[in-house]
This record gives sequence, C-alpha cells and structure tokens, in this order.
Amino acid sequence: MRPKLILALLLLSPLLCMAQGRSPADRSSYRDGPGRFPVEGAKIFQYYCAACHGADGRGHGPASVSLKHEAPDLTRIAQRNGGKFPYRRVKEIIEGERPGPLAHGDREMPIWGPIFHEVEADQDWGEVRLDAITKQVESMQQK
Repeated sequence: MRPKLILALLLLSPLLCMAQGRSPADRSSYRDGPGRFPVEGAKIFQYYCAACHGADGRGHGPASVSLKHEAPDLTRIAQRNGGKFPYRRVKEIIEGERPGPLAHGDREMPIWGPIFHEVEADQDWGEVRLDAITKQVESMQQK
C-alpha cells in the first residue's frame, strides 16, 4: 500500500504546483520566510488542500479531476455530523492517524502528518500546523 501512496504523491505533486502557478522544483514558495513552512491555517489550506478540495473547500479544486473519487465537500462536515464539527476526528484524518471517509477509498488523500511535523530550526511545528488547518476547516463550515 505504501508504494501506491508514494506514487500518488509523486504524480499529484506537479498537479498541485501547476494549480498554484509554481514549478514542482520551487518548494521554497511554500515557505513563510527563510526555512519555515506556514503555520497559519488559511495558508496551509491554500498550499496543501485547495488543489483537490478547492479554495472554497467544496471539493472542486483543479487537481480533483485526476482523483479516483470525488474530493469531499469540507464545508458540510458539521452538517453530516449532526451539526457538530468533529474536531479530533478531522485532525486525525488529516494527520493520517485515522482512515478518511469512504470517498477517499484507499487513502487517496495524502497523509500530511509527517510533512507537517518536519522539524525546522530545531522545532517540530507539526501540532501547531495540524491545529491550524483543522481550525481552518472548522471555520469553513456552512451555517
């Protein structure tokens, strides 16, 4: 299963970059200043999620056409959960600790935990990033 995930990431990486107007080799454009990846939820969503889920989170990003299953509408998570946003469950899905919704099938969504936990300047900002992106998704919920 891991080789499939690695292959999917390698194939989706250029799509993600093209969708955001960057070359795949320009990883520095994902940084907030020298040597640091973003910790703000909106920027994390823009850089890592919008290509598939769309800038509005409704599942119609430019890379979504290459997916086997539709990217879920992230704005309706609370609605599908009886009006309550399942914060911990969403965070665990993003991190890769819990299987995602059936729409993700065989875990088509990349596991972002290891990427977000990349150590920078002798600090692991992973939990900060995971909380920030989960709060961003929570803020996108339809009322």
